[in-house]
Amino acid sequence: MMTDPIADMLTRIRNANQARLQQVDVPHSNLKVQIAKILQAEGYVAGYRVVEEGPQGVLRIKLKYGPQNQRVISTIDRVSKPGKRIYVPRRRLPRVLSGLGIAIVSTSQGVMTDQEARRLGIGGEVLCTVS
Repeated sequence: MMTDPIADMLTRIRNANQARLQQVDVPHSNLKVQIAKILQAEGYVAGYRVVEEGPQGVLRIKLKYGPQNQRVISTIDRVSKPGKRIYVPRRRLPRVLSGLGIAIVSTSQGVMTDQEARRLGIGGEVLCTVS
């Protein structure tokens, strides 16, 4: 039984990135699709799509690499965990690598990056950081 599906998704992306795989399959959920959408918009992954396989479906994420096959994602870490949720107000939203990375935040207005949440003036649960 999996207790933290978001951590599982991030671990699969991290492992596939280390192995320099072209794509990685993750069990589908709407929250994972929102995270993949943000990763694509910020340029960390090349794309994603939902494949209707099995009872749940699969989220297929296409990883992105540089011209010399260097990794675009250097670190991807889970912040808030099921055993210890991390909620922050807008003033304490983390700045990853002084703004070069992103933090993905689940807010009352949806899942967004820390920059968007700061611009809208809202806080929320910090799901993960990516750089």
